[in-house]
Amino acid sequence: MMGIGWGEGILIVLVITMLFGAKRIPEVARSMGSAIGEFKKGMRGELDTLKKEIDPPAEPPEKKS
Repeated sequence: MMGIGWGEGILIVLVITMLFGAKRIPEVARSMGSAIGEFKKGMRGELDTLKKEIDPPAEPPEKKS
């Protein structure tokens, strides 16, 4: 239901080409790719932090004297 068909894909490419121009498309795509990479890296960091807070490492049992 939410899939993009060939017609919609071509329309999106045409609109992007008209907005940014053919020469700037690689630059825009590169910056979007790096932004997505940074977002994923940040999300991984947050997930690691949450996992550490939820499930802290087990502390060794204290020895009785």
